[in-house]
Amino acid sequence: MKQIVQYLSSGEIALIETPIPKLKKGQVLIKSSKTLLSSGTEKFLIDFGKSNLVQKALKQPERVKDVLYKTKTDGIINTVKSVQSKLDEPIPLGYCNVGTILEVGEGVKNLKVGQRVVSNGYHAEYVVVSENLCAVIPSDISDSTAVFTVLASIGLQGIRLIKPTLGETILVSGLGVIGLLSAQLLKFNGCKVLGIDPDKKKCVLAEELGINTFHLNKESEPFQWCLNNTNHLGVDGVLIAASTKSSEPIDFAAKVSRIRGRIVLVGVTGIEIKRDLFYKKELSFQVSCSYGPGRYDKNYEQLGHDYPIGYVRWTEKRNFEAVLHAFASGCVKTEKLISKNYPIDFANDAYAYLMKEKSTLGIVLDFPNKKINLEKINNLKENNNLVNLKNQNPVLSFIGAGNYAKRILIPSFSKAGAELNIISSEQGLSSVFLGNKFGFNKVTTNQEEIFNDKYTNSIVIATRHDSHAKYILKALKNGKNVFVEKPLCINLDELNEINSFFSNKDIKRKPLLMVGFNRRFSPLITLLKGYLDNILSTKAYIYTCNAGFIDEKHWTQDPLVGGGRLLGEACHFIDLIMFLESSPIEEIRKTCIPDSKVSSDTFSIQLKFESGSIATVHYFSNGHKSYQKEKLEVFSEQKIFQMKNFRVLKAWGVKGFKSKSSFSQDKGQLSCVKSFLNAIKNSSDPPIPYNHIFQVQKKLLEVNN
Repeated sequence: MKQIVQYLSSGEIALIETPIPKLKKGQVLIKSSKTLLSSGTEKFLIDFGKSNLVQKALKQPERVKDVLYKTKTDGIINTVKSVQSKLDEPIPLGYCNVGTILEVGEGVKNLKVGQRVVSNGYHAEYVVVSENLCAVIPSDISDSTAVFTVLASIGLQGIRLIKPTLGETILVSGLGVIGLLSAQLLKFNGCKVLGIDPDKKKCVLAEELGINTFHLNKESEPFQWCLNNTNHLGVDGVLIAASTKSSEPIDFAAKVSRIRGRIVLVGVTGIEIKRDLFYKKELSFQVSCSYGPGRYDKNYEQLGHDYPIGYVRWTEKRNFEAVLHAFASGCVKTEKLISKNYPIDFANDAYAYLMKEKSTLGIVLDFPNKKINLEKINNLKENNNLVNLKNQNPVLSFIGAGNYAKRILIPSFSKAGAELNIISSEQGLSSVFLGNKFGFNKVTTNQEEIFNDKYTNSIVIATRHDSHAKYILKALKNGKNVFVEKPLCINLDELNEINSFFSNKDIKRKPLLMVGFNRRFSPLITLLKGYLDNILSTKAYIYTCNAGFIDEKHWTQDPLVGGGRLLGEACHFIDLIMFLESSPIEEIRKTCIPDSKVSSDTFSIQLKFESGSIATVHYFSNGHKSYQKEKLEVFSEQKIFQMKNFRVLKAWGVKGFKSKSSFSQDKGQLSCVKSFLNAIKNSSDPPIPYNHIFQVQKKLLEVNN
C-alpha cells in the first residue's frame, strides 16, 4: 500500500510502499477514501525537518541536555549514532482520515464491516485504528465534509473548556481551518462570534461564512474594534487558534477580555503570560489537549476502555460524533475550506503547494477506488540471493523493528555478515525503512510468513516481552534457531514450557536458543574475567545501574506486558555476575523502595552463590542522567576491580595491571551476535549455556513474586 512519510533529518516528504498494517484486538482495518492535510501541524513538521541540527536543537532545548548527558556517559560516537538513528527513521504523517471498514478485530462491539468512518488514521491507503478513535459517518454527509471532523473536534474541545453560554461573545484568534470551524461551531452554540487574523484572504472567507471579522495589520486597532463589538465590556472568552512563536495572541486576548474572562489555547504560540494583565481581571488560561478526553491515554486509545458517560460526557470519540451532527445540520460549512484536491500519487505536489501558499486552508488527498489488496508482505528486492545458500549458513529474519532492533541488533547482525531475509513489524513502516537500509529481501506485517519461510533458519525476536515465549516456542517447533532480546519470558509457566522443549528426548535435533545477554561479551568484561579466574578466593560484587526514570504508564512497567524492569532489565546484571563467578546461584533476595508503580523499579538484589561469593545489584530509577549508567566493582584478596560504563576498567592491588579505557562504549553487542552466528555455522554448543539462561530467569521470577 502507499503511505506518506517524512524524514526528520532532511524534511523530505516521500510516498512509499508498505505492507498492510496488522489488525489487533479492539481495532478496525480501514480502506481510506480521503485524508486532509493539516496546514498547521504538517507545516510545523516540515519546517522542523528542513532545519539543520543546530536549529533543531534550539527548537527542542530539553533534548540538548539529554544529548549532553549521554555524550558524557556513553561517549560521543555512541551519542552521535543514537541521534542520527532517531532522525533517519521516517515518521507517518496525517491524522484526518475517512474510509470504509474492511475488517474488525476481536472485541470490537459497535463497528461493522462496510461502515464509513472518520478516524485519526494516517495518510495511507489502509490504516488500523482503535474503535475509540472512529466515528460512523451519517449517510447524508459526504467524505469531503467528514474529513474535517478531527480538526473540528480540536476546536470543539477548546470550546468545551471555555464553557460558552447562549449570547456570550467569543473571540476566535487565528482563522485557519481550526479557527474557521470553531467560529462556526460557536455560532451553532448560540454565541456572538468575532474573528481576527493577519491574513486578509482568511478574513474575507470568514465574513462569507457569517463571522464578524477584523483584519490585523500594522495600522489597525483591533483592541478598540473588540470593545466596540462588546459595548465596551470586553469579550467573554477567547479561543486562540493561531500558530506563532510569539506570545502576542495571549497578551491581546488578556487585554480584550472582560473581568473573569476565559482564554483557551488550541493553536501553537509562545506562552509567556504577563501577570498584571491576568491578575487585575482574574482571567483564566488553559491549554486544550487535542480532540478531547482520552487523548494519549493508553487505556482509552489502545486498550479500548471507554470513560463512563455519566462522568466524562465528551470523550474524543463523542466529540467526533458531535461534530458530525453539526455537519449534518448544515450549520458548519466546509466546502470553502478546501483549497486544493490532489490524488495520493501527487502527494509531493500537495505538500509543495502547502508550503508555498500562505493562505492555504485544507488540502484533501484522494485515494483511488481500486481493487482491494490485503497482501501483508512486500518484496524489497526483485531477485533474492538465498536460493543457493547452504543450510548451515544462518539466514536470519527479524520479528520486531523497534528502537533496540533499529539501533543495535540489526546493525550488529549486518556488520557481522549475517544474511538478512525478512523483517516484520505491526505497522510496516519501520520495517520497510530498516529493510531497505540493511538489505533485507522482504518486509511483512504477518509473522507467520517468517515461521513458514523455507529459507529462514534463524529468527531474531525483538518484540514486547509478553510475546517472547510465544514466538520462541513457535520458532523452535518450526526448527528455527532463536536469538531473543531479553527477557526469555515473563512468567513461570512460559519458562517451564520452554524448558520442557529442551528436555524432550523425542526431539532429536534441537535448534539453538540464545538470549541477548550481551554484556558478558564486552571486551572489558572478557579482560576482567581473565583476572578473576586466577583468583581462587570468594568474591564480593557490587553492580550499580543508574537506570533512569521511566513513566509508570510505559509498557515495560506493566507486569502483564513488560514484566517490570526487574524481569526486563535486571536480568542482564544477574547473568553478567553469574558469568564472572562461574557458579550457580544458591540464594536470591530483593529489597525495594515502595512507590506508586505496580512493579517497583528502584530496588537492590542480594545474591549468594554456591561458591560462597556474594553480590548486590543496585537498580535505581531515582538518580540523575548526568551520572554514569552502569558500574561494576569486585572485591577479593585485597584486590579491587572497577568497570565504569563499559568504557573504563581499573584495578587496585593487582600487580602489573594497567587501566584500560575506550573512547566509545562497547557493551558487547557485536561480539554477542557473532558468537550466535558462529555457533550456528559450526553446529557448536550455545554461547550461553542453557542452564545459565534458565537459572537466571527462574531466580528472577521467584524473587519477583
